[in-house]
Amino acid sequence: MTMKSVSRFVVIFLIFSAVFLYIITKFMNSSEARYSHEIVWTDVLNYKNRKEPIVVAELQSNKGSDMQNYDGEFESRLHTHKNSVQGSQIVLAVVACGDRLSETLVMIKSAILFTQKPLNFIVLADDPLIPSFKEKLNEWKDSTNHSFTFKVLPITFPLQGNTDEWKKLFKPCASQRLFLPTVLNDVDSLLYVDTDTLFLGPLEDVWRHFDLMNSSQIAALTPEHEDPNTGWYNRFAKHPYYGHLGVNSGVMLMNLTRMRAFSWTSYVVPIYKEYKLKITWGDQDIINIIFHFHPDKLYIYPCRYNYRPDHCMYMSVCKSAESQGVAVLHGSRGSFHAEKQPAFQAVYRAMEELGSDPYTNLFLTTRNYLEQTTSTNCGKIQHIFTQAMQHFIQKTYGR
Repeated sequence: MTMKSVSRFVVIFLIFSAVFLYIITKFMNSSEARYSHEIVWTDVLNYKNRKEPIVVAELQSNKGSDMQNYDGEFESRLHTHKNSVQGSQIVLAVVACGDRLSETLVMIKSAILFTQKPLNFIVLADDPLIPSFKEKLNEWKDSTNHSFTFKVLPITFPLQGNTDEWKKLFKPCASQRLFLPTVLNDVDSLLYVDTDTLFLGPLEDVWRHFDLMNSSQIAALTPEHEDPNTGWYNRFAKHPYYGHLGVNSGVMLMNLTRMRAFSWTSYVVPIYKEYKLKITWGDQDIINIIFHFHPDKLYIYPCRYNYRPDHCMYMSVCKSAESQGVAVLHGSRGSFHAEKQPAFQAVYRAMEELGSDPYTNLFLTTRNYLEQTTSTNCGKIQHIFTQAMQHFIQKTYGR
């Protein structure tokens, strides 16, 4: 072999060696990157409450249609596998019709994230939405190692007469909640929420109020207003209502067993017939009228469990939220989607975009979005939107 041939061989060998080393280096870096991505969740799991084993399901994000917006990213952080803990499961009910699919899924997302106890969803939906709910909830159930159960049921009005009239009362299908004691006759108690709500703290904090109710109370609600100067019922209502300021029905603990014993449904139709020309807020007005005549049947819990724009749009009037933070955020009057309430829109946006790390992708993101709303009255007290959230994340994830 000539010197020229040897030199050529050496050059070729060096070239192939360099290429081989490059490929090996890229592979190692790629593996390390994937491993470090897994470590993020390993750290979260290690700091999780030691009594609650959890499992992570990592899926890819996929943005697009209403359904696609909930793929991937959600599964990668609504990962929690909650073994049975002491105490009964939390039953969460929601009624969704029309264009409320996306909003309802964001609410359900927040409920799964902020719950440690076994959770059972009951979704009552109009027929076109039922397949989408079943598909998405089955995906989430699989990706969270069956950490919750669910039922998706059709809208039902178990009474004679024009059911279309009930279905269109106030918001589409909202009056379904009036008939839950009859429709869900095998359920003892539940927490009912409107689709435009978000949990910012543990559901257990709301659920524990069942234990604080006395033996005659059949439901729990928050006042419609805290300030009589801005109250609606005390200034405009033409029908009876509960107490001095009325109650808001967007977040309602319902002891269905007691409501059935009270014959709740038998009050609904006569009251509607008598006051149908005087009610403005549909099913909520009917609930107010019932508890006006039976005030001993209602338990009132603090406004932090049903925090609405009315609590901060003019001035801060919800003392329990100021001291303990918002537990349940209610984006009434389209506040999650309109420019009029940027703080509410900011929190909803952060929850909708929730990534794999609750601290970075929810708490910090929410706080960053809220920083852009400080020119508004609600934005000036932005800490109340993240206080309960931060406490939960610190306690659960050690962050």
